[in-house]
Amino acid sequence: MKKESKLVMGMAIGVAIGTAVGVGTDNLGLWISLGIAIGTAVGFAMMKKAGNADGDASA
Repeated sequence: MKKESKLVMGMAIGVAIGTAVGVGTDNLGLWISLGIAIGTAVGFAMMKKAGNADGDASA
């Protein structure tokens, strides 16, 4: 999987989880933004891990 698609996948999962929690707590704006932030961080971590696993020291 491409590195960029891991970032996008993390963001999409974050938005989905943030939306679900936001609907449950009736605070959609807060949880969608938190979901995007957390999903981006998770996607970036997956992207960095994939770069190191491939032997690419620059990633």
